[in-house]
Amino acid sequence: MRTTTSNTIDPACFRRTVGRYASGITIISGHDDQGPLGFTCQSFYSVSVDPPLVSFSVMKTSSTYPRIRDTGTFAVNILSHGQEAVSDQFARSGTDKWARLPVRSTDQGNPLLEGTLAWLDCQIWAEYDAGDHVIVIGRVMELGTTDGHHPAPLMYFEGKYRALRPDEVV
Repeated sequence: MRTTTSNTIDPACFRRTVGRYASGITIISGHDDQGPLGFTCQSFYSVSVDPPLVSFSVMKTSSTYPRIRDTGTFAVNILSHGQEAVSDQFARSGTDKWARLPVRSTDQGNPLLEGTLAWLDCQIWAEYDAGDHVIVIGRVMELGTTDGHHPAPLMYFEGKYRALRPDEVV
């Protein structure tokens, strides 16, 4: 087992280490007077059931999140297996992230991507400074899941998309 101490942690080693934690992939979306907004995010999790709260982290250098923050609301689109191209499309800056994607809106006007596993529409509850990121807490106002067939989630592990077989139980 290889270890390092806190005063000698190399950023690349840190990324490789935390990359061994499998996570789902989401698109955080919003809408302002210039149109729909969104970015790929894998640092998403539930925080509280009462009240219903969720959280995500975003780089402080993001040009999209400040526009979402200004609206006070956002939606979380939980991607399903097969939406790798959608994840990649929203991870790139300077492109039309919404090109050729079927979209509908929440009651708050936030865009929802078709074909996702689930979605949550939120109001910003709090923000916390966290190094080179901002931790955003949102209060869930509306939510939904895929009806009928339940596709597998889009997973990310060690820098690659992975498949989870939901019918396998350990």
